[in-house]
Amino acid sequence: MPAKSKAQQKAAGSALSAKRGEAKKSDLKGASKSMEKSMSEKQLDELASTKRKGKPEHVAQP
Repeated sequence: MPAKSKAQQKAAGSALSAKRGEAKKSDLKGASKSMEKSMSEKQLDELASTKRKGKPEHVAQP
């Protein structure tokens, strides 16, 4: 599942680094905090590795 925006891709990257122990879980906020808790390392890796070219900074929530 590719990221839909740059912000989602960045949040997934932060959550992934915390899940791997490279960053503190206590430093996570907002979307990255919930992503870390609810998604597997594989899912986070897929989102974080999405290419940023052509993605909007943010996507409006429905």
